[in-house]
Order: sequence, then structure tokens, then C-alpha cells
Amino acid sequence: MPVTQISIDGGTLAVEVEGPSDAPLIICSPGMGDTRDAYGPLAAKLVAAGFRVARLDLRGHGDSTAGFKHYGDEAIADDYLAIIGALGGSPAILAGASLSAGASVIAAGKSPESVAGLVLLGPFLRNGGSALMLYILRIALWWPWGPFVWRSYAATLWPGIGDKAKERAASSTALLQRPGRWSAFHATVVGANHNVVTPFLGKTKAPVLVVIGDKDPDWSEPLKEAEWVASNFTDAEIVTVPGAGHAPMFESPEVVADGLLKFLEKIQFGGKRV
Repeated sequence: MPVTQISIDGGTLAVEVEGPSDAPLIICSPGMGDTRDAYGPLAAKLVAAGFRVARLDLRGHGDSTAGFKHYGDEAIADDYLAIIGALGGSPAILAGASLSAGASVIAAGKSPESVAGLVLLGPFLRNGGSALMLYILRIALWWPWGPFVWRSYAATLWPGIGDKAKERAASSTALLQRPGRWSAFHATVVGANHNVVTPFLGKTKAPVLVVIGDKDPDWSEPLKEAEWVASNFTDAEIVTVPGAGHAPMFESPEVVADGLLKFLEKIQFGGKRV
């Protein structure tokens, strides 16, 4: 599929675009350490349903470059808006996994007219641990031991794909070990302070779909976390994905697609429903 290169903040984003150029736009951003292929199975179903889907690699990840000036939630929010501008897809649906979910909320707060709805997958809209725990995480992911730590941790993130989780963790970690990439990844870890999302929660008026895997290891009680996330919005609903972890769109694309397509039926794109 064609990959668009979008320049921003000293680097270049790789954005894979599928679907008709005049179709409603859905922009999909993965979680930290992951790549755009996490949305591949879901994107195929959305394109078949008549949508245009843009899947991006985070700064320093996948086919995006590693020379950006900034990383983290606010940087990803700027990337969402830059992609909307580059592709001419306003208002768009922003789908974000993990820290990208918080970034989508920031983008919607900054430019509400650009966003028709939000899809928050395994969302981090607040920090999951204390300041001390976040500091320890940053040290644990320093080079040279960081890749081993991350690979071991990532293997626990996707219980929905069984034994293939270890293989995916190994391949994604290998991508992060290319020249210049680990420092960019670590900068993303450092920049992932989700407290910056809080001021934008009350500014988001677009409809919200919260998608949570009931086996998500990043939360002791993932369903309660999803309920808390939804409580911050005036128009929000929750889809629970049985057996899935932190990337439900990859682990159970059929379940996520079913819930997402029903959600999209109520969305207005430029005054028109799909």
C-alpha cells in the first residue's frame, strides 16, 4: 500500500493510506514500541466498509525517522492534526492505542472542528503508576539492557495471540534496535507523562468509543479503568474484548471491527452520516 511521508518537527512520519480519497478518514496510531501493522487486520475491514484509513508509525518507530525534536503524548497529538491537514480529511476519526489514545484526546481538545470522533484502545489517559515507578521504568529501559527488558515485557502485552506474542515482541524490539532508534524510543518513554492529557478532557465534545481487552496487563482492573475513561466524556460507550490484552484491534480485529462500525454509524463527517 502507498506510504505517505509527512515532515514535522525535524523528522518524517510514515503514514500508510488505504481506501478512496473521498471517503471518511480514520487515522490509526499504535502504542509505544509498536508499529502500524497492529491496525492491519482492522484497517482491512474498515476499508471494505467504505472508509479511508491512515495508519502511522510513531516518531522513531517503524518506517518513521528518529530525528524528531519532541516525543510523547503532545507530540503525537500534533502528528494527528498534521496528518489530517496533509490528507485533507477533516473532520476525521482518531483511533489511538495506549499513549496514542491520550494524544488523540489532546488533538480533539486543540482542534475540535478537525475531529469527528475518538476511538480509545487500551487507553492511557492518566499515569498507571507513581512518579517513582515511572522513574524506575526509565532506568530499566536504558541502553544496553533496555531491549531485553522491553522484549520480556512486550511479550506479556498480547495474550490474545497466544504463543505468537513472544515472536511479535522479539521482532518489534529488533526494529527499535536499529541505529538511532533506541534513543528515540527511550525519549518516547520519557515523554509519556499522561498528566498532560488532563486539561483536555473537558474540551473533548466528540463521541468516544473506549475499547478494552479484559486481559490488558497494564491495568489491575481493566474494565474499571475503561469505565473511568468513559466517565470523562459526555458521549461515550465501551466495547469489552474478551481474552485480549493491550492491542485488542490486533488480537481480536473481528470483535473490535463490529463495535467500531456500529459506533461509526452515528458519527457525522462534515454534517453527513456514513
